[in-house]
Amino acid sequence: MSDPVIADKKPAILTLEPGNYYWCSCGQSSNQPYCDGSHAGTQFTPMAIEITETKQVALCNCKYSENKPFCDGAHAKL
Repeated sequence: MSDPVIADKKPAILTLEPGNYYWCSCGQSSNQPYCDGSHAGTQFTPMAIEITETKQVALCNCKYSENKPFCDGAHAKL
C-alpha cells in the first residue's frame, strides 16, 4: 500500500485535553482519527501529537492534508 486509505472526506472536529495522541496516517484504523496499529506491515507510522492545553482541533481524516495531522481542506479536492 503506497497511498493512505481515505477514512472520511471530512475532518474529525474534537476537543482534546492536554496529553499525547497518535494520529492514524494510513487510514486503516478502526479508531479514526487515532492509530490502532492497523499500519503494521506498511510504510505508514502514526504521527504523535502533543496537546499542552485544552483546545478544539480538526484532525484530517482523508490523510491527504499538507498540514498533517490537521485538516487543510484537501478532502474537498478528492
